[in-house]
Amino acid sequence: MLLKTNGQRLVGLIIVISILVFLMCASVIYGYTQTSWKMVLDAFQNNNGSNEHIVIETVRLPRALIAAAVGSSLAISGVLMQTLTKNPLASPGIFGINAGAGFAVVLAVTLFSVTNLQAFAWISFSGAAVAAIAVYTIGSAGREGLTPMKLTLAGAAMSAMFASFTQGFLVINEAAFEQVLFWLAGSVEGRKMEILLNVFPYLLLGWIGSFIIASKMNVLSMGEDVAKGLGVNTGFLKIIVAIIVILLAGGSVAIAGPIGFIGIVIPHLTRYIVGIDHRWLIPFSGLLGGILLLVADIFARYIIMPQEVPVGVMTAIIGTPFFIYIARKGFNAR
Repeated sequence: MLLKTNGQRLVGLIIVISILVFLMCASVIYGYTQTSWKMVLDAFQNNNGSNEHIVIETVRLPRALIAAAVGSSLAISGVLMQTLTKNPLASPGIFGINAGAGFAVVLAVTLFSVTNLQAFAWISFSGAAVAAIAVYTIGSAGREGLTPMKLTLAGAAMSAMFASFTQGFLVINEAAFEQVLFWLAGSVEGRKMEILLNVFPYLLLGWIGSFIIASKMNVLSMGEDVAKGLGVNTGFLKIIVAIIVILLAGGSVAIAGPIGFIGIVIPHLTRYIVGIDHRWLIPFSGLLGGILLLVADIFARYIIMPQEVPVGVMTAIIGTPFFIYIARKGFNAR
């Protein structure tokens, strides 16, 4: 743990916020269309309708805000899932959220010829919610009730099922494959501000809820028996965590598609920096998640310019070695 006192953590929090704001500004400025810091200021103070000003206001600003919001939400949901399941590799994908959302979009395209990106958002959000509820229901079945192992197995089973269904529908309908391929890879490119605004209330509710239950998560991380002994209603807390994960991860997938590895990488990195106190772990993870996705998105613009690499590919490049390291090391998520 690098930051051991609350004073150090507060200073670190201010530094991380500053880095996030700087990267959001950099995301607005840098890209294929050449712009400058002065152009950005002019675009909001004295917009003259030029191509650069239009790109800044309607393309890059929404993109920066979406990357920050999605990265933060995926990281926080990863923290909650790892604590809940006691699984160091737990992430939104383990709940079947990504697979459920992807299948919902593919189903809408192949059967109902849906092509509107905003419709994709709501369809994928609904699919993510249904998948997460199904996983929670299956994981709760039986006399033992909800256990970390059953929840993990249920999520893996649902992910495999939805992924198989998605592949089957895409094989049948090649046109649908072309339409949703970029979305399935995970991307914040081309997303409009309206999509973020539609889903933002759910993300905000998830952020607030995660902060409220932070102290309870500290107790739950000590073990369910200890938590019950200290008066925590663990069953109710697990339901709240599941709802928050649906809001955060489902909303993120609805906006940007299934972006992986942020929910795995960031919680472990944050624990190394601030420890396991969720009152610090959650806000730091949210900020670092936004930073990671912003960095990945900025680099994605330059690798094969003038074309762009989907940001989901970039996070996979960053996250895969870390995933292998965690799997081999066997860290315990607490």
